[in-house]
Amino acid sequence: MTTESTGPAISARATAATFDPVAHPSAAARSAANARQLQLTKPTGSLGRLETLGSWVAGCQDRCPPQLFARPRVVVFAGDHGVARHGVSAYPAEVTAQMVANFQAGGAAVNALAAITGAGVRVVDIAVDSDTDAAVSTHKVRRSSGSIDREDALTEDETLRAIAAGRAIADEEVDSGADLLIAGEMGIGNTTPATVLIASLTDTEPVAVVGRGTGIDDAGWVRKTAAVRDAMRRVRPVVKDPVALLRVGSGADLAAMAGFLAQAALRRTPVILDGVVVTAAAMVAEELAPGARFWWVAGHRSTEPAHSLALDHLQLEPLVEMDMRLGEGSGALVALPLLQAAVATLANMSTFADAGVSTGAADADETADVDADPS
Repeated sequence: MTTESTGPAISARATAATFDPVAHPSAAARSAANARQLQLTKPTGSLGRLETLGSWVAGCQDRCPPQLFARPRVVVFAGDHGVARHGVSAYPAEVTAQMVANFQAGGAAVNALAAITGAGVRVVDIAVDSDTDAAVSTHKVRRSSGSIDREDALTEDETLRAIAAGRAIADEEVDSGADLLIAGEMGIGNTTPATVLIASLTDTEPVAVVGRGTGIDDAGWVRKTAAVRDAMRRVRPVVKDPVALLRVGSGADLAAMAGFLAQAALRRTPVILDGVVVTAAAMVAEELAPGARFWWVAGHRSTEPAHSLALDHLQLEPLVEMDMRLGEGSGALVALPLLQAAVATLANMSTFADAGVSTGAADADETADVDADPS
């Protein structure tokens, strides 16, 4: 196991992994949105969760009514994992680099879904185990992460660089005008470290949380469960230290996603979370920057059993349940139109007063007079 440095490294750690306090979305704007919901031409509460979502967006934007998202952005974090060499996935590790090229060419599911939701897609190579285009490898930390069932995923320096990379990517997107962010991922074997993080932070036995990932058979499930068990033993001493937890039991891509999600909250930018891998990173992001979770909604519930545990831990209810397990940001993109619908109804519906529609209060009073006991 890699030992932690002292001296200058501590200062570097503070710089990369110390986050300012996270402010909550505006309570005043959310309250104004809730009041506006009561005045819209509909029965109170009749739009269900669209009403609470619209008010949440108003709080995030600090304005009522809120605006439709004009520049939603998906950032796909790509990275390989050493544990993939030990039979925990149905696909070979070479697929990660091939899929990075597919994202760039616009041929992946995330590209197809983004095209119909108005979202832009960016892929970043954080730890792909091969060379990729310079356009996507600016923030690359290393080639593949360690096999976490038998070695640390990263060194201390690599962990800090990965967190810093995620923060920088969030800043780049927000500074370029992004008003909604989605973290996606691509990496053969990445559900194994995601499951380790979730099971460790929720103190859950491996057999209760290990899923089929890319579609492994029974023998593959046994190997994956054993890898998760062994990795959980290794991370147990550092589970209370989020940076050390990322170093020992995650990967550069998950560490970067954690930094990205925490920084998005600091930049007051709402996020739709995707599946099990992104939500595992979100759990650590909440440890790094407490309160970040108030800037997130859960796009969907993955078929991976660990995902439900992670959502419960973050107290998030998914917007859709479509039996998806692809990743890439696909589940979050499927949910994006619901979020836009929540904003549209809150912002664009007429109030009773504007439309000249009776609220029924006067009629109710008259009915009460007629039905009253004459005695």
